Amino acid sequence: MISSAVEQPKGTLVQTATEAVCEHIRSNQLKVGDEIPSEGQFALQLGVSRPVMREAFHALAALKMIDVGNGRRARVGAIDGSVMAASIGHAVNTAQVSLADVWDVRRTLELRTAELAARNRTEAQAAAIMAAAHTLEVCRDETTRTAADTAFHQTIALASGNQLFFQIVRSFEQMMHIAIPQAWAGRTTDQERQESVELHHEVARAIAERDDELARAAMESHFARSIGDLFHKTTA
Repeated sequence: MISSAVEQPKGTLVQTATEAVCEHIRSNQLKVGDEIPSEGQFALQLGVSRPVMREAFHALAALKMIDVGNGRRARVGAIDGSVMAASIGHAVNTAQVSLADVWDVRRTLELRTAELAARNRTEAQAAAIMAAAHTLEVCRDETTRTAADTAFHQTIALASGNQLFFQIVRSFEQMMHIAIPQAWAGRTTDQERQESVELHHEVARAIAERDDELARAAMESHFARSIGDLFHKTTA
């Protein structure tokens, strides 16, 4: 049954309708992939029009809270870092936060994910992290290298065992596609490039060896060198 927790509506009808859908999911303890009532059922129960419910469904779908597919009932959506990515990108583009702010948050998160990955990673995840580090060593193609560097950090976050860490790190992907090529372009000598490669290998080895303290320290060194250099060169 649809919850009627909107007897004293606040805000617009659409806001009230979206709150009702969220309350229905919460109160019925629905999980990802579970079906929810149709727009028509919600409209009838809540006493609002179908267009209002359609707009509410569209708003929730945009936030990935529900999954709306053609020809089938709407379902509870899965957490998706792309929503956070859009919000972070907007904040940077409108000067509400700086790139330095973003990378400071990312650094804090990734020190913890490296530590947790060393404790919780699977053999397959450890191998994937090592493989990404190896690709950075042997590849000179910018697109492949950027993909490998992105996969390196995202796999570490996934290996942490905390899905929220993974989704937050994933939300930085669009910015990484800009920052990673800039960082590698700034390494003009073979020594600088090899140093960066070795920093990635140190993180990967520590995670593979389940040494959480070393994994955290190695990731700290990676950010201090790689990200520190990036901001020094872009702000100089």
